[in-house]
Amino acid sequence: MSMEKTHSGDSAGLPHYVLVFALSWLAWMLLAGSLATAEAVTGAVAALVVTLMSGRHLAVYTGVRFTWLAAVHLPAFLFVFLRALVYANVDMARRVLSPALPIRPEIVRVETRLQSALGKLLLTNAITLTPGTLAVDVHGSQIRVHWVYCPPGLDMESRTAAIVSAFERHLCGFLK
Repeated sequence: MSMEKTHSGDSAGLPHYVLVFALSWLAWMLLAGSLATAEAVTGAVAALVVTLMSGRHLAVYTGVRFTWLAAVHLPAFLFVFLRALVYANVDMARRVLSPALPIRPEIVRVETRLQSALGKLLLTNAITLTPGTLAVDVHGSQIRVHWVYCPPGLDMESRTAAIVSAFERHLCGFLK
């Protein structure tokens, strides 16, 4: 899958460094499984080193929106994704177990409102991780998707609503 650069020249600012530091430190603390002072200090030092070493690569985080609503949209996106994941797994199991094997595969184009590389990356991963769809390519605002069952006669707007809209509604809340 090709991901084109959408923001050449973007550079990471202080909020992006803080985000990477916080996520690195949180990951350390979760993996350590201890709230001991020594673990917290060691984790903070390790997170600082990781953040400073990866500084020139933090431009990918310029797609993150730092608003109070982001704290609402991220869990909402995870809920919508998990619900879609369960539904798609049940649907695919039904198709596999059905003697008639009701499939109608097609590669379709859908539109996205997301502009950042990180936004498109999360959207295409959500599409790909949901059984029955596979993001094949991203070009500009269009994503090519292999869809196991594409109802006949759908226009791009209908395909976008069926595949992308539920994810994108919440992704747009915390990503550009």
